[in-house]
Amino acid sequence: MENNRLPHQHDLNAERIFDHMPAPEEFAGAAEMFRLMSDGTRIRLFWLLCHCEECLLDLGVMMGMSSPALSHHLKMLKAEGLITARREGKEVYYRAADTPRADALHHMIEQVAEMACPE
Repeated sequence: MENNRLPHQHDLNAERIFDHMPAPEEFAGAAEMFRLMSDGTRIRLFWLLCHCEECLLDLGVMMGMSSPALSHHLKMLKAEGLITARREGKEVYYRAADTPRADALHHMIEQVAEMACPE
């Protein structure tokens, strides 16, 4: 836009925001996160892992899924840094990552779905 001026001056704050708006590529991370979480199964799995640490077999029963299907979702959540895994003997245990990003997503899911954390 010419001289970064808006054609209409409806709101002076809008021009200030426009002048400081990040470039489109800076929103790519948020877009990727929303794409990843556009699947209800992954949202449900992530929410579950926010409340417990569990192995693949137990998660499969809790989610009603086969191990291969569940592994696919876990891999995607882990690649995005939303969950972590630890090995104990032959078992791998998964849980939500202890990060501000994972915490924010957990709270957003509960706000949007109007649900509360289990006691």
